[in-house]
Amino acid sequence: MPTADDELIPTRATLLQRLRNWQDQSSWQEFFDTYWRLIYGVARKAGMTEVEAQDVVQETMVSVARHMPTFRYNPAIGSFKTWLLNMTRWRIVDQMRKRQPSQPHHASAGGTATGTATIEKVVDPASPDMDNLWNTEWERTLLDAAIDKVRVRLDPQKYQIFDFYVNKDWAPDKVAEAFGIPVGQVYQAKHRVTEMIKDEVKRLEKEMT
Repeated sequence: MPTADDELIPTRATLLQRLRNWQDQSSWQEFFDTYWRLIYGVARKAGMTEVEAQDVVQETMVSVARHMPTFRYNPAIGSFKTWLLNMTRWRIVDQMRKRQPSQPHHASAGGTATGTATIEKVVDPASPDMDNLWNTEWERTLLDAAIDKVRVRLDPQKYQIFDFYVNKDWAPDKVAEAFGIPVGQVYQAKHRVTEMIKDEVKRLEKEMT
């Protein structure tokens, strides 16, 4: 029976290869669950309203689905990450073209839709700023997805120990007292979970390069 470590090792059948099959619903669900927040978040920070950003997600996913059966990864041309960025960029441009000139409805820097936001708060989809925004959100998306995947594999208490120590910044002795364990187990849990998250990020990066 495979262990948790075995499941983190990249397989030859990468997610990109599996997505070529429209009937592979589990792979498409995995792709959507992992990357819809990336597309949505970038669209919002590029100046889209909530509704427009949702449309960007939907239309980008449709475009990916249409292209994947014939998609062939060629490192000499570019990565899937860049390809997905371009898909998202074009959908954002489409949404901008749909706007009424008399009703510029931009999203504010804080992510809320307003009718008075200035154009300076909107990222030009064709600018290098969009690439920088995409790269930042891409890394965050992979980390969040990795954490989610690791969390469901772990015993809930083990993840809680990690969460209290790393995310909530509790002192090791306080965590140990709360869970009734030696301090050494707190350090061990941190190391174990951190390594699992790193391995999962690498797996996702390999599948989506």
